[in-house]
Amino acid sequence: MWPFYIIYTPLGFVWLYYALKARAFWFFSPVNPTIEFSGFEGESKKEMYEQLPQKYFPKTIFVSSEEPLDNVIKSVAKANFVYPFVVKPQVGMQALMFRKIDNEKQLVGYHQSITTDYIVQDFIELPMEFSLFHIRYPGQKKGFVTGFILKDYLAVTGDGKSTLLELIRNDERAKHREEEMVKRHSKCLNCVVPKHEKFYLSIAGNHNRGARFINLRHEIDERLCAVFDKISNEAGEFYFGRYDFKCTSIEDLKAGKNISILEFNGVGSEPNHIYDCNLSYGKALKEVVKHWHHLYEIGKINNKKGVPYWGFKKGYTYLRNAKRYFKYLRQLDLECTI
Repeated sequence: MWPFYIIYTPLGFVWLYYALKARAFWFFSPVNPTIEFSGFEGESKKEMYEQLPQKYFPKTIFVSSEEPLDNVIKSVAKANFVYPFVVKPQVGMQALMFRKIDNEKQLVGYHQSITTDYIVQDFIELPMEFSLFHIRYPGQKKGFVTGFILKDYLAVTGDGKSTLLELIRNDERAKHREEEMVKRHSKCLNCVVPKHEKFYLSIAGNHNRGARFINLRHEIDERLCAVFDKISNEAGEFYFGRYDFKCTSIEDLKAGKNISILEFNGVGSEPNHIYDCNLSYGKALKEVVKHWHHLYEIGKINNKKGVPYWGFKKGYTYLRNAKRYFKYLRQLDLECTI
């Protein structure tokens, strides 16, 4: 995966061009009016889940880090959660502090480790995880899909002879994350993985956790677009962003069946189909610029309808605070032993 600054530094002039046209540095800020800062960074997942149609996302409860532990355990039981389930910060990114919780002991450890509000959510065992980028203009019922990928989790396959640690060290992707994997799977490192058995080192469909993206652009069609037009319209004012979700198959997805949305990422979401999909650097830049053009146009439409652009100081202060928070979250993720 290319470093962030390599991709986006050459596009600085494009950003300034749209900022000057809009007369607002944060020209994207009116795009998704019901999400703070349009979902550029640091937005609350609670905002997102409260607007998505409930039938499309996993059972979810929100937990305050200041809540007494006994109350948390009671809330989890009252909501009929069954182990395993997942937990993640209410404001998060890159799967930081995302964990699968297998028992009450792990829940206790997580609650005692984290000092920010978080989400408890059903662990969805549907076999395929996807990302799909959807754009819809205000006032229009029909949008379009710009990217569609399948996420291949970081995993190793046993040979019946090698230990998990040996498999990690011999795997092209996993060997670069050995320190992290040793920490996460310390109890299994000396276990021999049975022949042909897949051992998942991470269940986060995220480059930050070693996932690989497989381009499914050839599967984009009217049926696929119609499914997310429907979701987008039911959500209300989700005009630009990426849906991360699980499903049983591509055919079921196009039929609108067995879909479980894990997250909707707003204007800050990358068109992640530019990664691992055989795009040249130049074509990847063009793809980002196309998306920024839609940001500008949608923002202009919503601004004319009365949604204000954020002032420079307001946006700068917001991002500075978000940067501090995510620095803390990264450190916490490194230190957390769960």
